[in-house]
Amino acid sequence: MPVIVVGGGGRGAGKTTLICGLIRALPEIQWTAIKVTSHDHVNATPVWEETTAGEDTDTARYVSAGAKRALLVTADDAELSPIVQQILKQCPPPAGVIFESNRVLRCLSADLCLAAALSLKGERKPSFDLLEERMDAMVELAGHDHVIRGERLGFHLVSFEHLSATMIAWLRERLEATAG
Repeated sequence: MPVIVVGGGGRGAGKTTLICGLIRALPEIQWTAIKVTSHDHVNATPVWEETTAGEDTDTARYVSAGAKRALLVTADDAELSPIVQQILKQCPPPAGVIFESNRVLRCLSADLCLAAALSLKGERKPSFDLLEERMDAMVELAGHDHVIRGERLGFHLVSFEHLSATMIAWLRERLEATAG
């Protein structure tokens, strides 16, 4: 079961949009997409499942993109690990799990970590340091699709919604390598 973490430096980094692009690019995987937050969202339980597609919430956007399940997890660091482990047990292969979170990396080892960056300017979450240590690639918006190979792999995309063929091929190769 592939486990992907998509994080970013702060609000508006493009994390949700990138996750929707990943779901659309890899439709053969039955994705469970999970937004992790410590902010109260007025739900009765720490794990809430979205069932309606739409554009009003991040989880509704996941469903619109084709996620089999979309969850909102509201938990502080102490509560997060057991919740994450329970969710992973409920997602047997051929399912895949995508987390929208930096801090989830404190309680799991992901097959792939991507950092979404519409811009690296502005307020930066302290948890971004953890993502930066573990990220496999930085994904940024640019005027045209291209790959930057250097100390860190970087995908510059015209749109996070529609990933480049090069990035999709790289994703499939990486996920196949972790499966075998």
